[in-house]
Amino acid sequence: MLRTMQQHQFPGVRPTILVTGATGAQGGSVARALLNTKRYTVRCLTRDTGSEKAQQLKKEGAELVEGDLNDKDSLLDAMKGCYGVFGLTNFWEHYEQEFHQGRNLIDAVRDSGISHFVYSGLPSYVELSSGKFAVPHCDIKASLENYTRSLDLPASFVHIAFYYENFLSFFPPRKGADGNFYFGFPQGDTRLAMASVEDIGKIVTQVFACPGIYLHRTVGVVGEDRSCKEYAAIMSRVLGVTIRYNHIQRDAYAGMGFPGAEELANMFEVQRLYIPRRSQHLMESYCMHPGMQSLEAWLTKNKQQFLQLLNETEYA
Repeated sequence: MLRTMQQHQFPGVRPTILVTGATGAQGGSVARALLNTKRYTVRCLTRDTGSEKAQQLKKEGAELVEGDLNDKDSLLDAMKGCYGVFGLTNFWEHYEQEFHQGRNLIDAVRDSGISHFVYSGLPSYVELSSGKFAVPHCDIKASLENYTRSLDLPASFVHIAFYYENFLSFFPPRKGADGNFYFGFPQGDTRLAMASVEDIGKIVTQVFACPGIYLHRTVGVVGEDRSCKEYAAIMSRVLGVTIRYNHIQRDAYAGMGFPGAEELANMFEVQRLYIPRRSQHLMESYCMHPGMQSLEAWLTKNKQQFLQLLNETEYA
């Protein structure tokens, strides 16, 4: 039925979707999922078409177009002839500049007459906490969502949960003096919604395929919604080593001194206090993509990489 709908809208041609952030984890997942459907021409926006990651996407069938979110004209050029746009902005690379870049993107979508814009956003954590905790990498995306809605664009929004892959990069379990492994942050006993980066693209593909269902809606991408103690138990069972979760208090975490420590402390604290569960998003994700990976399935697939990481960690 989806194919019939698309062929009716675009007889004899594949609709073109522009993917921003395509050389990163999330955008790359979206680009590859769209390519795998064989229903779309996928155009990837990148600042460097000659980069290794961009060239790999080209080998997989994507078109490459050079552009920059700071340059609206380059975005307008990239969107010529496009049906849809997947929009992704990156706070951790550009910080407060993210809002300016996101507004350029949204304005280009408006001016290009795009039929379906899918923006990867997040809720406003400062609003969830009634102004108590600012989390700019969430709050700016929420502001960009609000701006998109104010223009009444044909848009959908996805809210991505905490990546499983974060445990291989930003939050690897560390070996303690007792020989066991530990991870910790201010999440407490509140459930932490998580998902694999690999599954994001499958959900976004469904959003593009069914505009009648998802236009003007927000879809949460969630593969698991459990407590961190449960995640630690799953890790221990799959990996064959003891991994435990420590609840680090918000102020202690904020004082650790690494870049972004206070922001992340606020993020986890807001989730602990104001986002008790995301069961509705979990159910919808599995309805949209029955192959969503549980943490156990993802760990099993990535077991050797995870064990190698644990062997390389220093004592906590």
